[in-house]
Amino acid sequence: MGLKHILNPVLFQGYKKKNRYFEGWYYKMVSKDEQVKIAFIPGISMAGDQSHTFVQVFLSKKKPSPTLKTFYFRYDSKDFSFENTPFEVHIGNNIFSESSINVSLKDAYLSVTGNITINGLVPLEKSLWQPNIMGPFGYLNFMECYHGVITMTSSLSGSLEIDGETISFEGGKGYIEKDWGKSFPRAYVWTQTNHFKDNNTSLMFSYADIPFLGFYFKGLICTLYYNKKEYRFATYNFTKVKKEEISPKRAFYQLKKGRYMLEMEAIQEDQIELPSPINGAMIHTIKEGLSGRVNVKLYYKNQLIYEDTGLEAGIEIMKK
Repeated sequence: MGLKHILNPVLFQGYKKKNRYFEGWYYKMVSKDEQVKIAFIPGISMAGDQSHTFVQVFLSKKKPSPTLKTFYFRYDSKDFSFENTPFEVHIGNNIFSESSINVSLKDAYLSVTGNITINGLVPLEKSLWQPNIMGPFGYLNFMECYHGVITMTSSLSGSLEIDGETISFEGGKGYIEKDWGKSFPRAYVWTQTNHFKDNNTSLMFSYADIPFLGFYFKGLICTLYYNKKEYRFATYNFTKVKKEEISPKRAFYQLKKGRYMLEMEAIQEDQIELPSPINGAMIHTIKEGLSGRVNVKLYYKNQLIYEDTGLEAGIEIMKK
């Protein structure tokens, strides 16, 4: 990977890859009234005769009764193309960029068409030590899985027609991240929410078993964006995980970095299986929900300086 791609993880990272490789972008979008949540996951799988490109759709509705469904639109590999300036990924007739998505997805189970404009992106802070969310690990070229955060939060406009019903996303909120490499970690906890009382607050958290030079280590990446400031907790900035509690639908962590301490409790209220990669092939599954909640407390010098609960949270708890 060149420096341009390391500093800009939204770009297609697999331009030199031929096999045993996957790459996927995660666009989460929530309507202003929080009644409809939809995530689009455009991606590509390079795995021999199983190679293909795809768009996963992850749809949650609260009315007339709570529902959570997933759909997988599979395309031939030749239907994938990309541009770097400006960034765009094309899969069939669908276009995904940092500023918009334009989708036309139809099969026997789902029809979703329309355009959403993405505004007010909040990217992560960058430095030589932390060129992206992975910090110095982002420079290495042998990691099994890489992670990128494109925007911690954003505002939306536009609408989608879902199974004949027009859903407005005017004034809604969005989030974009991505993964690429060979396989997802064997065990991890991941959560993201940007639906706090303060409209600009956002949290992203991941704690995973990371393969590294023949052994495994626990890798942490976590960012709380609050009051226009980024609070980064990560393995590479010497954050200590002081407490961890995991059950099938709940995860609690206490993180300590210098004089700051973050407590995070993620509670999953629904979940469904999504395809995930092993050696580039989309043959594994993970379980994710879109309607969880995350309780957050931030301390400085043992004094509570922020407390709130994030709603409409994406949560994955994958145990060994």
